[in-house]
Amino acid sequence: MATKLSVNVNKIATLRNARGGDVPNVVQVAKDCETFGADGITIHPRPDERHITTQDVYDLKKVVTTEYNIEGYPDERFLQLCKETLPEQATLVPDPPHVLTSNAGWDTIKQQDFLKEVIAKLKSWGIRTSIFIETDVELIEHAATTGVDRIELYTGPYAEEYAANKIEAVAPYVKAAQRAHDLGLGINAGHDLSLENLKFFKQSLVQLDEVSIGHALISDALYYGLENTVHMYKRLLD
Repeated sequence: MATKLSVNVNKIATLRNARGGDVPNVVQVAKDCETFGADGITIHPRPDERHITTQDVYDLKKVVTTEYNIEGYPDERFLQLCKETLPEQATLVPDPPHVLTSNAGWDTIKQQDFLKEVIAKLKSWGIRTSIFIETDVELIEHAATTGVDRIELYTGPYAEEYAANKIEAVAPYVKAAQRAHDLGLGINAGHDLSLENLKFFKQSLVQLDEVSIGHALISDALYYGLENTVHMYKRLLD
């Protein structure tokens, strides 16, 4: 099964915001990524707008022709953005606004009722839903009862342990993906996936629907060029 590549363009917005103005242009980069073969564009519009701004959310909606994935904590602002732009997918992450990056998954037991309410609302607007989660099988089983369509496995620990022992690093993900698949959930993954560790992860998780990659891909593009880098990541997934 081919796994889709969604390019997270947050880092392009970070670079633009560091100087002000509109260089590099987030919309143009997103369009270029699609032209070069990306299957989707991911953004995480945080309330402080330190990278993706509210205006970016609407501007990208006008041009993204593949799959538009908006991720973030499902507060009132996030839900309003989703309602008004109707992305193909909304990925819910549990991190509060002040954190540097998403580095933990949902507690689908304690936050079951909250997630059910949010997911039902998003699905009523025709948006596919995904929740950011760790490899705890019990939490994945409770995720299945929220009504969510997919899970996104948090791959930070895999990336950290890959160099030391890639077989041990991926083992919890194989188990988690199999259980999620048995429960009828689609499987996404993201966080610190790279040219170094992506191929083995894909080969190990045969049910993998989609990966969302930003930091590593944009960093690699500084050396290899954006077009070549997108092609390199796509080859690893094919």
